[in-house]
Amino acid sequence: MTRRGLFAPALGALAAACSPLGLLNGLGPRDRTAGRMARNLEYGPDPRQKFDLYGPTNAQGPVPTVVFFYGGGWDSGDRSLYGWAAQALAARGFLVALPDYRLVPEVRFPTFIEDAAAATARVAEVAGQYGGRSETLGVAGHSAGAHLAMMIALDRRYMAAVGQPDLIGAAAGLAGPYEFLPLDVASSINAFGQAPDPLQTQPVTFARADAPPLWLGHGTDDRVVHDEDTIILNDRMRAVGGRSEAKLYPGLNHADLIATFSPLFRKKAPVLDDVSAFFHRELG
Repeated sequence: MTRRGLFAPALGALAAACSPLGLLNGLGPRDRTAGRMARNLEYGPDPRQKFDLYGPTNAQGPVPTVVFFYGGGWDSGDRSLYGWAAQALAARGFLVALPDYRLVPEVRFPTFIEDAAAATARVAEVAGQYGGRSETLGVAGHSAGAHLAMMIALDRRYMAAVGQPDLIGAAAGLAGPYEFLPLDVASSINAFGQAPDPLQTQPVTFARADAPPLWLGHGTDDRVVHDEDTIILNDRMRAVGGRSEAKLYPGLNHADLIATFSPLFRKKAPVLDDVSAFFHRELG
């Protein structure tokens, strides 16, 4: 069976694989050196076009700002379930925005990517009020959220459409789907099947030499999104002269990669350390 044949049925499990992570929001311990600084900030008129902000409680001066997009197969997810992940990153010295975005079946491609761009632009407008830097931001995501982060970082059109073509200074993807053609399962067909050109839905299509630096992480035991997606995008970026680094974590599965942000599972792998070091290095 081809790699794509292996990947296709797994893509339909994206939402199911990510859902248990929401349990960490209510049951898991939190990093006490950070907390939620604002909630329900709007970036558009739709009820789902809102975001929360998390930041360190002991920051000395402005800190780098990162927008984090959760996963859920483009058809599920809610920021109320992922505060633990945003708070963990905030405790490492960042102002972290956690947006919702519109989902399938209410919308189709490219609306959820347009929401990601609009949210990122709005975060830049308010970051300074909450101790974050706003001249350049980082974007990050897990699973389908990594797809959103890479699309707005690599395809120039999305950030240009919101008047901020040079806002993104670095992008990190955790267990992201970056090359998943053909569209032959329900989740991908529902999200992207109406696109006139399927290549326009794929982050690898937009690899470019002048893109923001990328950090790509993946677990070697991921059966939902195979680690080959990270390898492909990293290789494509390097081939065109772009800056990209990939790290594979032995034994980690799809949910593990973001679960390691929680204090409960942090000893499994240094994913949070690696992402934090990347953003501090690239954003200053």
